[in-house]
Amino acid sequence: MKVKKKSGFWGVIRNTIWAIISLILIWIITHQVMTAYEQDKHPALGQLVEIDGKHMHVYTKGEGKNTIVLLSGLGTAAPVLDFEPLLNEMSKNHKVVVVEPFGYGWSDRTDRERTVENIVEEIRLALKKANINGPYILMPHSISGIYTMYYVNKYTKEVKAVIGIDPTLPKALDYFGESAPTMSKFLSLISPAGISRLALYISPDKFLPITDKETYSDKNVKMIKMISAWNGYNKNIVAEANETKRNVDKTRDMSFPEKLPVMIFTTKEEKTTENGKSNITFYQSQLKHLTHKRLVVLEGHHYLHWTRYQEMSGFVNQFIDTFER
Repeated sequence: MKVKKKSGFWGVIRNTIWAIISLILIWIITHQVMTAYEQDKHPALGQLVEIDGKHMHVYTKGEGKNTIVLLSGLGTAAPVLDFEPLLNEMSKNHKVVVVEPFGYGWSDRTDRERTVENIVEEIRLALKKANINGPYILMPHSISGIYTMYYVNKYTKEVKAVIGIDPTLPKALDYFGESAPTMSKFLSLISPAGISRLALYISPDKFLPITDKETYSDKNVKMIKMISAWNGYNKNIVAEANETKRNVDKTRDMSFPEKLPVMIFTTKEEKTTENGKSNITFYQSQLKHLTHKRLVVLEGHHYLHWTRYQEMSGFVNQFIDTFER
């Protein structure tokens, strides 16, 4: 009798393990099938251009004398959709372009290292292959400030101005005594298993813009969720995060060219460090040597374009007018 009880106990354990493994395999297969179906049903909104044998997505809206290139922050799964309110406003007066890097939006993933050199070259090639000619007004959000700094120093003649949305600049880590962000490589290994899709079911709001409900259409929100399920924690995003320190080291001694017009949007902070440092004082230090500059402080989230897109578009028009005269 004791042998039978022991055998029965281990039988339950064995069956439970197999049941869990079976559920995981079913979930992985379901995720892969759903992703393939969704990608087929919802093709890229813009143009796909070939870079190093892979496709990058370039979306363009509006016409005008100036071409504004929006560059997204780290981990923004669907840049075109995330920027949509600001893009719609600015495209009333300008040609506005969103380049989705590898691993983002409708772009493929790549095996190339996520170095600042590779990312900038890919952006440049994507613009050229999409027949979008410079000089450009680069408009980076967050981590793209690093790539923009490299771009304007290496290809100065291709950039007309820079308008940053709370951009990460190379000297920020030293200024605040902070370390670069990192992500566990394990995330990229389990990404194909549908971890992001599962997270979406559990906490969908964490993947969506924090703003008034009417700002983004139901269709847009649905697509953001869908693309977040495709792209969350993929190998390119994880590699980009883990390359940040090296990318900062390569650009730490760079600054904006003296005659380049630069405007930066940042958030109003209630707190500063013990020695009085804040994002406002930091940006002031980065702009002080420029002949044509502006710092605009707005109430809001790090993703200012979620809520202040109308004001931002107005400031963009005003700033462009000042150096177009």
